[in-house]
Amino acid sequence: MSDRPGRLSGMQSRVSRIGVAAIAGAVLAAGTACGAGPSDRPDIAVVEHGGGSAPTSDAADRIPPLQTPVRDLDWVDCKDTTLRALGLGSGPEGLSFECASLLAPIDSVSGAAGPIEIGAARAKLPQTPAEAAPLVLTSGSDVASTNTLAALATGPSSGLLERQPIVAVDRRGIGASTPIDCGRTADRSGLADLGQFTPGDASGVDEVAALSRDVTVACTDALQPQELAFDTAHAADDLEQLRKLWQVNSLGLLGTGNGAAVALAYAAKYPSGVGRLVLDSPAATTADASTAAEQRLQGQEAALADFSRRCAALECSLGPDPSAAIVALRDRAAAGQLGTVSSSALLGAVSAFLGSPRGDQVDRVRELSDVLAAAGRGDLAPLQGLIGATRAAVGTDGQFVARCSDGQQWPGPGRAKELQRTWADRYPVFGADAAVGLMRCSAWPTMSPPPLPSTVPVPVLVFNGAADPVVGNAGVATVTGTLTSADTTWSNVAWAGYGHPVTTHSDCARQSLGRYLDSASLPANGSVCPA
Repeated sequence: MSDRPGRLSGMQSRVSRIGVAAIAGAVLAAGTACGAGPSDRPDIAVVEHGGGSAPTSDAADRIPPLQTPVRDLDWVDCKDTTLRALGLGSGPEGLSFECASLLAPIDSVSGAAGPIEIGAARAKLPQTPAEAAPLVLTSGSDVASTNTLAALATGPSSGLLERQPIVAVDRRGIGASTPIDCGRTADRSGLADLGQFTPGDASGVDEVAALSRDVTVACTDALQPQELAFDTAHAADDLEQLRKLWQVNSLGLLGTGNGAAVALAYAAKYPSGVGRLVLDSPAATTADASTAAEQRLQGQEAALADFSRRCAALECSLGPDPSAAIVALRDRAAAGQLGTVSSSALLGAVSAFLGSPRGDQVDRVRELSDVLAAAGRGDLAPLQGLIGATRAAVGTDGQFVARCSDGQQWPGPGRAKELQRTWADRYPVFGADAAVGLMRCSAWPTMSPPPLPSTVPVPVLVFNGAADPVVGNAGVATVTGTLTSADTTWSNVAWAGYGHPVTTHSDCARQSLGRYLDSASLPANGSVCPA
């Protein structure tokens, strides 16, 4: 962003070579969105199913309020450049959107030379109390946290800013943080296209495995000797650096998607630093890469089915069966009939569109329909634009490094081919490509699993969506199980809509969030917010 402070200087020579990422500019996931849309109904249906319980009023009273920072970052206005780059409107009247950065050690344990620059953004309104403590937002590796904040601040969820400012912290290597550039554009494109345009076996598995080796070598060479310092544990260290800079006792954390894993890692490493903890649409805490991918597949298929029902009801340009039209377009892409558009690129753009954090989705169903229908007629320009925006938002080198670092037990080619056959039948739209996609990280060095907390000093609020195309919703039980094992009070609120994350889409969920942030009080466990 042009409004950001100057570049980091004095970094270790190799780290200072981390340059401009694959596609410059911060772009919201797919640049657009479509989904169930925000719910305006505050009603909550309660389905009790055991597990966590709300703390008593006396217990809640013993939980200290969050503190206003004693020191702060050097904030610079970046509203116009950020919102324009993301294709967002100006938001509510008087919206303030500022950017800054902080310096964090590359490795706080080893004391490695550094530091590394971590990007941040802050949103607030004129009526936001000056003394209100900020809520810290992290989206992890899914999309830059700054993008999620921009979507929140300009959509129906902007009302959250009336209570307190929200500060987004980009994960290292992503968004406004020092970006990673592994070079080798052809290999990067090959991975994105799952080897479709690379000669080889029909499955594409072996080609992607070979590309994974090449890209992994390029990335680890570029990042040495700190190539293993981009996982969730190190992302948690960056949040701790912010807490220290602010000189506050604890942070209020809102982790969405992969950001929930970062927030849990923070709770594991710095339990006394947790003042509030909200896990919005978390992925499974103990799943291997194949299981996590299948849970995401379930969410993608469910989200597309919901989109298709809405699209058909609107008599959209994809016709009476939008899902079938998308499958036909995917098959044409796989056969090379859409020029340079691969089936993987097409499906990735559709999934990112459905999983965008924008909250104005109910008005954007036709937008995705029209882009895909135009491609079906031979006009590929809108689809190519959507694919480019998607790769800029969710396909950078920093995200590749982070996702590969976080994943556990990546399968080998033989297992990927088995899953390709199985998932093609079980998940007919996204399944086959998802199995091949598991090979993207097959060559990455084995990493320790993300740390999980043994204790959390505050009650924890958990949200999950019925049809989440980013993480699915089958993993929430492992998250609440982790919290139970930590003897932590928690409550899970489910949203019946589709999209990601819940906070930006459901007014009902935001009401529960507001009460929790105010007093640490939890809604009834098993509450359900309408679509």
